[in-house]
Amino acid sequence: MRLVICAVGILASTFAVNVWADDWQVSRTIDGQPDLQGVWANNTLTPIERPDMFEGREFLTQEEIQFLQQRVREITDGDGDALFGDGAFAAAVSGEVSSYDPSTGNYDQAWLVERNVHSRTSQIIDPANGKYPSRTDAAIARANSSRRGQPPASWLDLTVDDRCISYSAPYLSAGYNSYWQIVQSKDHVVIYQEMMHDARIIPLTGMPHAPESIQLWHGDSRGYFDGDTLVVETRNYSDKSSFSHNRARLNVERFTRISDTELRYQITSDQPDTFSAPFTREIIFDFSEQPIYEYACHEGNYALPNILRGARTLEQAN
Repeated sequence: MRLVICAVGILASTFAVNVWADDWQVSRTIDGQPDLQGVWANNTLTPIERPDMFEGREFLTQEEIQFLQQRVREITDGDGDALFGDGAFAAAVSGEVSSYDPSTGNYDQAWLVERNVHSRTSQIIDPANGKYPSRTDAAIARANSSRRGQPPASWLDLTVDDRCISYSAPYLSAGYNSYWQIVQSKDHVVIYQEMMHDARIIPLTGMPHAPESIQLWHGDSRGYFDGDTLVVETRNYSDKSSFSHNRARLNVERFTRISDTELRYQITSDQPDTFSAPFTREIIFDFSEQPIYEYACHEGNYALPNILRGARTLEQAN
């Protein structure tokens, strides 16, 4: 059966927005900082870019939110193909659940958590159309020169995530190992990512950034509080990363606790070698009572030698 979201009034003019109690106050650490600590889940259903069906609209209607919540429950209970990233939103809207990798099969939905429905129609809030800025000629050339999908000549032809080096920091994909744990002290904030168990140690002391010549997979971060918002500025990313926001000249992240159970996260990314202008994404992280579990990417990982062995076998067969 095919379900379409227009059945619940996509043309309705009223917007659904998050409403927080006027008298709610953020709790504070022993050092007087806004308390951002705990385990936070990025399980949002909100797509990164605004689908054309929502053109000109920032928010879903309440009816659309309820419809998507019902579809998410059906998808989760159905235990079919796993839906990564924006695939979950597409399936919720269309009613069609299909593998993103039909040639070799896919994870099933048991590997993923149930997605949460938030009110925005896109994570991108700037530009106002909810779309990425246009890509640069350099980004297009880089994509065209990639060996992705071709037999690799060596391990260097595989991405940094294939090689279990990094899934990027910040890791922003939703629904799969997408939990962060935040720990605070007076002088530092630590953001520990479930994916690839990367830990970002962010000084709050006002110390200068490392020299530009020092490039890092996760960049060089410095943080400070602007009122109740933690602001983290990161630069000095290595251009070897295959993740666009980890090739940025500058990422500015903002963490604001907006209720006992919600953390508003924004990132403004300036990537002049990839996009024609900076852009901003907003994600609502939901508080989790559960701990973060180890993501053991490399232990017993036979993928790299087997991928290369298969490529050599394919070459000999041809």
